[in-house]
Amino acid sequence: MNYLSEREMLVALYELDGIGSKSIEKLMNKRTLSGEMLNYSEQDWEQAGLPRDKVGTVIKQLSLDRIEQRSRELQRRKVKVITILDKEYPPRLKEIHQPPWILYCLGNIQLLHSISISMVGTRIPTAYGRKVGAVLAEGLCKAGVSVISGLARGIDSVCHEASLICGGNTIAVMGTGMDVIYPAENRTLYERIAAKGLIITEYPIGTPSHPGLFPQRNRIIAGLSLGTLVVEADARSGSLITADLAMEAGRDVFAVPGPITSPKSRGTLELIKQGAKLVTCTQDVLEEYESHLLLAGTNQEDLKHHLIEEKLNSPKENLTTEEIQLYHILEQGPFTLDQLLLESQWDFGHLHSVLLSLIIKKKITQLAGAIYKVI
Repeated sequence: MNYLSEREMLVALYELDGIGSKSIEKLMNKRTLSGEMLNYSEQDWEQAGLPRDKVGTVIKQLSLDRIEQRSRELQRRKVKVITILDKEYPPRLKEIHQPPWILYCLGNIQLLHSISISMVGTRIPTAYGRKVGAVLAEGLCKAGVSVISGLARGIDSVCHEASLICGGNTIAVMGTGMDVIYPAENRTLYERIAAKGLIITEYPIGTPSHPGLFPQRNRIIAGLSLGTLVVEADARSGSLITADLAMEAGRDVFAVPGPITSPKSRGTLELIKQGAKLVTCTQDVLEEYESHLLLAGTNQEDLKHHLIEEKLNSPKENLTTEEIQLYHILEQGPFTLDQLLLESQWDFGHLHSVLLSLIIKKKITQLAGAIYKVI
C-alpha cells in the first residue's frame, strides 16, 4: 500500500468529502503524506496533523479502490490534475494568499505559463460594455496575451468569445467541478474553450454551484494574470472582488471608464479614482508589459506595429473630451436627440455641434427619426 507518492496522497485526501484546504495545510506543513496513510489508525492521523474531528471522516472514505476509481473518472474526462508539488504548477499562482493545492485542467495546460491578463465585468453589460470587452480582448490576443475570465454570463462570456473568434488564447476559471457547467447556457462556449484554450477549476468533479465558491474562484483569476482589467461593473459587482484580490497580490489593475450617468460604470470609475489605470484602448494595457511580451518571444517590430495600428484604429483617437463623452453614451446603444439632451445635460446648440463633429469624423451616424448610433 505504501507505493503511493506524496503527490498521489495529496490528491486522494483533497478529493475526500469533508476535508478542506485547512486540513490539507496542516498535513502538508508536517510533510507526512505517504501511501502508508491508507493503513493509519486514529492515533496515527492525529499525530500526522489531522484535526481530531476529521479523523473519522478520512478513515471511513480513504481507500485504494476509491483512489483508483477517481483516477479513472478523471482520465475518462481527459482532465489533468496539477498539484502545487508539480513543476507544471504556475509560479504566479504560488504568490497569492492561499494558492489552490490542486488545479483540475481541461485543454492546453501550457497556457498556465503564458503572458495573461484577466478580464472581468458585470453579468448584465450594456451594449457599450459588450463592444469594449470584445475589442479589448481581441486586441490583447492579437498581441500574444492570453485572456483569463470566469465563464460567467455577460462580460466574461464576451471576452472568451472574442478571444476564440480571433484565434487567440483564453482560459476559463470555473467556480464548480469540471462536470458542472455554470451557467448551463455556456455549455457550447465551455466545449469550444476546452478544445482551443484551457479550462481550470480547484474543485473536484461533482462540486455543485454555490455562491460562496465564486469569490474563492476569483483569487485564481487574479493570481494567474499579470493584471486585471475591469471592463464594466456597478458599485457592488463581484468583479471588484477580483480587482481587490489583484491588488493584494501586487498585480496591476486596469479599468475602462464609462458614462458617469451609467450605473454599470460606477464600479470602474471608482477603481480609477483609487488608482487603477484608465484604459481606452489595448495599448494602455500592452505598454505595461512590453518587456514580458518580448521575453515571451513576441517580435519587437510586430509588437510596435500592433501598438501603432491599435492606436490608429481606436474609435476615440483624435476626439475632444466632449466628443469622447458623447461617444461613450452612444456606445450603450442608439439614442434619439431628446434622449441625448437628457443624458448629456447640454443645450441643443452645443449637442448638435458635437454630434455633427462626430459624424464628420465618421465615428457615428444619424438614422431616420433623429436617432444616432456609433459606426
